[in-house]
Amino acid sequence: MTFHSRTALPVYRNSELRAIEATALAGKHSPPLMERAGLAGAQVARSVGADSGRGVLVIAGPGNNGGDAFVVARHLKNWWLKVDVVYIGDSSKLPADARAALKEWRDAGGVTLQSIPAGGRWDLIVDGLFGIGLQRDLTEAHAAAVDAINRLPACVLALDMPSGIDSDTGRVRGCAVRANHTVTFIGLKPGLLTLDGPDHCGEIHLCTLDLEAPAAPSGNGAIIGDDVMRSVLPSRRANTHKGDYGSVGIIGGAPGMAGAALLAGRAALQLGAGRVYIGLLGENSPGYDPVQPELMLRPAADILRLDHLNAVAIGPGLGQSLDAHRLLSDALMESRPLVLDADALNLLAADERLQQLASKRAGPTLLTPHPAEAARLLGCDTGGVQADRVAAACEIAGRYNSSVVLKGAGSICALSNGAWFINTTGNPGMASAGMGDVLTGFIAALLAQGAAAKLALLAGVHLHGSAGDALAATQGAVGMTASECITAARRLFNQR
Repeated sequence: MTFHSRTALPVYRNSELRAIEATALAGKHSPPLMERAGLAGAQVARSVGADSGRGVLVIAGPGNNGGDAFVVARHLKNWWLKVDVVYIGDSSKLPADARAALKEWRDAGGVTLQSIPAGGRWDLIVDGLFGIGLQRDLTEAHAAAVDAINRLPACVLALDMPSGIDSDTGRVRGCAVRANHTVTFIGLKPGLLTLDGPDHCGEIHLCTLDLEAPAAPSGNGAIIGDDVMRSVLPSRRANTHKGDYGSVGIIGGAPGMAGAALLAGRAALQLGAGRVYIGLLGENSPGYDPVQPELMLRPAADILRLDHLNAVAIGPGLGQSLDAHRLLSDALMESRPLVLDADALNLLAADERLQQLASKRAGPTLLTPHPAEAARLLGCDTGGVQADRVAAACEIAGRYNSSVVLKGAGSICALSNGAWFINTTGNPGMASAGMGDVLTGFIAALLAQGAAAKLALLAGVHLHGSAGDALAATQGAVGMTASECITAARRLFNQR
């Protein structure tokens, strides 16, 4: 999946998009909505290679997405391209606008085929089987068409959504088209950006269809724009000292897991925190970090006694011992900004008293679960979390009175007020040990330097993924390490 934006852009669920469409249709705009969508789709089709010589295969489905496909086909034919159209559906059951689009295609001299011609070769396949309305697994005939699309040796352009992907969740409904490009209409959809969507949508082309701004509802979703990096903290003054940039305390690093806490500490220091203290559990913990000797290592119990800390993170390598439980309880009873990660989340999920402390905290609480940790926090299984990542993140944020990042492909950031954001940076190379510890350190550093909890979360997540993308672009994704991301993030943050 490729989609980045300088600014935050809205992301709409299916119900919100239906409301926008209904408003646009009631206004009787000219040209009609389907005509605008089809023209936009045809323009993208031509730009991604439809006019290279061998023609275009358009696959139309039984709903309005099929109507968009007929309009695309008509415009491409009018531009003197060779176009084959396969329609899989019952024309008598088409919605009125889609039925009219089919008639206009036929009036223009176009024909419809019932199946993909054997041995055919095309430059481009336009997937117009299903759009945002898919609510069930694909039936046998449509699943066969998806399989055929995926096997054909041609570039694939999906209209609105790759067929088979749930637009609200990114879930594959039985099977799904693997597109090279997706032209999506009106606004972005969660299903393009998270879970399985990024593996199926390719490069995203957003066409708003020039809908008037009042037609759009005030939804709660957005992507994180690049501008969050410039707004999270002001530029540094010349007349400053380390005390102006905050102190971070990190608690974790039980025996055998000291590296997790040290990674978080290095990340916090290199993202600008003035001072970083690491509280390690265990009697034989190291006294200093030979890689980053600027870190100040202490027994874990000493960290919360430091009254000048501006932010605390607890969890990297914490373990689930009685000492770990006590330290988490003490941290939750304080009002300083608090980041919970890893075993701090597991301890929280297992203890009702800790949950009550978290929900009643006066200071900001930020949770950074991966899907399995999120499932424990919600008392469900991982599949339940992944079935609707946006809903799961929002439920955790509300239940624990916190700001949350649900990590994974298209990380979801949710706030306790119901707002949610999808991060579009990052790549599979970041599926390696220590990445979550580094993210925790980034967020804690921004909090300590005075960033509001929302901005610290969004900027930390966005920067983390951007650092991974920069490494993948120069060195490849495979073999990427968390330590490398710290250095890459520092460089990007200073370039903002």
